[in-house]
Amino acid sequence: MSISYLNDEFFSRLETMSLNLKSSLAGYFGGKHLVKTYGQTVEFADFREYQLGDDIRRIDWNLFSRFEKYFMRLYTDERQMQVQVFLDCSASMGSDDPAKAAYAVAASAALGFLAVQNMDKLSLNFMRGIKSENPFGTIIGKNAFFRAISDLEQMIFDGETDIEQCIKNCPDTGENNGITVIISDFFTDSNWQNAIDYLLYKKRQVLLIQLMTPEELDPAYEGRVNLIDSESLDISDTKNMKLKITRSLREAYAEALRDFVENIRTFCNKRGVGFISVNTAEPIERVLFGDLLKVGVMS
Repeated sequence: MSISYLNDEFFSRLETMSLNLKSSLAGYFGGKHLVKTYGQTVEFADFREYQLGDDIRRIDWNLFSRFEKYFMRLYTDERQMQVQVFLDCSASMGSDDPAKAAYAVAASAALGFLAVQNMDKLSLNFMRGIKSENPFGTIIGKNAFFRAISDLEQMIFDGETDIEQCIKNCPDTGENNGITVIISDFFTDSNWQNAIDYLLYKKRQVLLIQLMTPEELDPAYEGRVNLIDSESLDISDTKNMKLKITRSLREAYAEALRDFVENIRTFCNKRGVGFISVNTAEPIERVLFGDLLKVGVMS
């Protein structure tokens, strides 16, 4: 991959940001995410009356001297969440466009960095065929993260991806313990909607990031062309076709693309899933510090 966004300046700009979890969290202790339950931190939250079996060390004796009742001091609870990034590694995501591949890698790395700097667990899953690969295991801490990033930039995008099977076949999607981000162009015949419903059943917070190039958004083809599906290994595949590009055909494509994106957005809105559609010609900083803030994933 000859194009790269990943450098010290890129990550330093992310140091003031954090991932925002909208729902409750049943993760591990030791993180930085406040939850509604009470826990073991040093930050005071509230009082309640003593109940049989409570730890007497938490009794507030000053209140006892005033009211002659036992009150317990309650403290805030902070948890560590699991951040999962699923990256579509199919050919349409970058085999013929290094800039799109670099954009996808940078978005994955940015979300990963936000996870590890907030003491969260991170898994980078690469979706290929019907399986997702996780060569780095669970990543905790910046040292492990930056070792993984050096390999991430060597990512190869080829073949097809069945998003539904890749996510359902993942051995550890977790349950009610964090955020799952799917990065793809969603140019797939697979029923990715079932994958989203599966993640919601597992009580995961879900974000979809759709990446499309300027050429995909507004093709500049004219006249007679041969269109070859980048993910097809068979020249005789019915997806490959010869067309005469006319103005009416380009208008029909634009309308179909708008419907395609709007259908994804409508599906996500009905389920409370975050969704952003990105033109890879846009500066990636605008996506990270603009679009992700708007959908409430970053703060």
